[in-house]
Amino acid sequence: MNDRPNDLKRIRPEIGKIKSFEQMGFEERFQNHTLRPILKLQNPLLLAVFQNYIVKHKGVFYELSLEKRLAYIEKAIFKDQKFRNVLKGMVIGHFTVEEYEEYSKSSSSINKRMMQMVMERIKNQIEFFEPIDQKISV
Repeated sequence: MNDRPNDLKRIRPEIGKIKSFEQMGFEERFQNHTLRPILKLQNPLLLAVFQNYIVKHKGVFYELSLEKRLAYIEKAIFKDQKFRNVLKGMVIGHFTVEEYEEYSKSSSSINKRMMQMVMERIKNQIEFFEPIDQKISV
């Protein structure tokens, strides 16, 4: 039997810090209960996809200062529509049908939250994106 909704929710990591309040808005609740677990689950893929983005854009990223690398990440996520759509698809593909229906009611504001969260996640792991010959092996 196809139990996709439960299967999707079962593979999502638990995030212990999530709190819910009655006065919490729909978007914030959706962010905390749907987006955060999916982004945590998809983190290795998000990093690999951005690594591929760097390579496809001729590795210019590696020549930049830290400050400019952070700006590069923002520009890639907020200005490159194709790349942005790939990232959104990676997240939306992990929604249940019910979550998708909820998402579609406020997709614009949820997309902004989603991309902001993806950007912060990538920025917070910027050390992952060192050129292969400069990575320190453990």
